Amino acid sequence: MQLARVTGTVVATIKAPNMEGVRLLIVQPLTRKLEPVGQPVVAADALETAGPGQLVYIVGAREAAEAMPNRFVPVDHAIVGIVDAVEVLGR
Repeated sequence: MQLARVTGTVVATIKAPNMEGVRLLIVQPLTRKLEPVGQPVVAADALETAGPGQLVYIVGAREAAEAMPNRFVPVDHAIVGIVDAVEVLGR
């Protein structure tokens, strides 16, 4: 799992048949200190509740598809949780 911040939305006029109704969001992966790392990615919103500015955690690869209601979808990243708070331990 990877922390990320939702930075925007994606509008797709055509989607794979089993992706209808699935929201696609742009997320910026973050370090444990909430600093941006790498490039933003498009993630399917498995929760159907994430929105711009929210801190979320994402999964990638096969785990992303497993998180979706229909497991046979072409996704590389999925939002699987909304983070309420972050506490850094053992500084």
